Amino acid sequence: MFAFVPLCHLHTQSRPSSHFHIQKDSQSGYFVGSPTRFYQARLPDRKNQKHGYCLKTRMAVQASEAETRKSYIGYDKQGFLWCEELKVMDILESVGTTPFFLYSKAQLVSNFESYLDATKGMDAIIGYAIKANNNLSLLRILSSQGSGAVLVSGGELMLAEKAGFDLHKTVLNGNGKTMSEISLAVTKGCLINVDSEFDLEHIIQASKQVGKKARILIRINPDIDPQVHPYISTGLANSKFGIRNTHLKWFLDRIKQEQDNLVLVGVHCHLGSTIRQVKIFKDAATIMLDFVSVIRKAGFHDLHYLNIGGGLGIDYERQGDAIPTPGELVASIREKVKEAQLTLIIEPGRSIIGNTGMLVSRVIGVKSNGNKEFIVIDGSMAEVIRPSLYDAFHWIGMITPNSEELSKFDVVGPICESADFLGKDRKLPRPEEGNGMAIMDTGAYCYAMASNYNMRPKPAEILVDGKQWKYIRRRETFEDMMHLCDQ
Repeated sequence: MFAFVPLCHLHTQSRPSSHFHIQKDSQSGYFVGSPTRFYQARLPDRKNQKHGYCLKTRMAVQASEAETRKSYIGYDKQGFLWCEELKVMDILESVGTTPFFLYSKAQLVSNFESYLDATKGMDAIIGYAIKANNNLSLLRILSSQGSGAVLVSGGELMLAEKAGFDLHKTVLNGNGKTMSEISLAVTKGCLINVDSEFDLEHIIQASKQVGKKARILIRINPDIDPQVHPYISTGLANSKFGIRNTHLKWFLDRIKQEQDNLVLVGVHCHLGSTIRQVKIFKDAATIMLDFVSVIRKAGFHDLHYLNIGGGLGIDYERQGDAIPTPGELVASIREKVKEAQLTLIIEPGRSIIGNTGMLVSRVIGVKSNGNKEFIVIDGSMAEVIRPSLYDAFHWIGMITPNSEELSKFDVVGPICESADFLGKDRKLPRPEEGNGMAIMDTGAYCYAMASNYNMRPKPAEILVDGKQWKYIRRRETFEDMMHLCDQ
């Protein structure tokens, strides 16, 4: 396991990789190699890629004071990037075609286990948010660990069933659920969040058509500012999600009228994404438990669930900031939830899958416009749209040793859009054509939001498990993109 250190901050010597033979196992589908030993990365006292202050002291403090976090992706003392027990460079040379997404199975399992540990001793459902990353192989790993699932479409519901999730531990969210999606959810016994007046009426209709009671939660907007980018804030009063908290009585009265078709089993809120303060979750839980009291006093005695949503952030900038852990999040609300005799539902997506993945790309070339220098790579906004969409930050580094000399670059892709960038003003070594680069922490909301813009085929997805790897989604071809067209 690694303490992740940016490659451009490591003292390295440029040397060729010691390659090893890789063979494909015909039964498992994994490519297997015999890697060299890897080492804990050093922490030189050099300035952070984005913010300019020193890492050594900050990371030492974090390691001593914060909950220990396991990392299966990092650099060895020579400056090679590893994923578990394999050098990323060796995987790249075996795969050949770039870009591709690379995931660590051990990191995924470890991240999920941190939520299991956090919820020990209480009734809880850990519902992985499938929208974050919908790869079937990754979902099957999570379902085998006992995860529930959070869904935002009928397609995700069918995928959850295919991946082996217990559908009674799934929640269908959404402010615009269709009748067919709701009917499927009622049939399968999923929990369904009520998001509006018309949404409630649609659930009632679906219940009557299916001939089965719908298990519902009311999504209440607590009007709490999560202090994140407005595009990923969902808990404020002007959000498109959830009911007005002042309008609760109308919903309770309407549900009472339809007790043959509905059973109200819980309440739900969701504040947003990339949240970095535990206090925000604690404040939301306090408000929601007040609503629980109101609902129970109104005669609803089947209230079992408090769904606090998801949104816990991760350290995209890798600067050593103390990001709240699942344990810290749950500890802040544990006693109140237990006192209310409720089952906690939590909906992590990014904090389970985000740091498991990277986009591996090759350098096409380096250019200058006279004022700014650019590293042009074959990865783009078509694969990782988050920087273009809401100026999100992903740490970027080389996958092999490089010189200490750094320059400032924009890292951009080949898409015909000025917004096609992966990172701006990054201090990096000047790469050579064909060098490998990694855009880190792309496990969440990257492949899931990928497109074929400019007729680019979606990349392959590869899973590393110890000293072996395999394709878990092949790279698209031109024929794949043409398959649904009238020819």
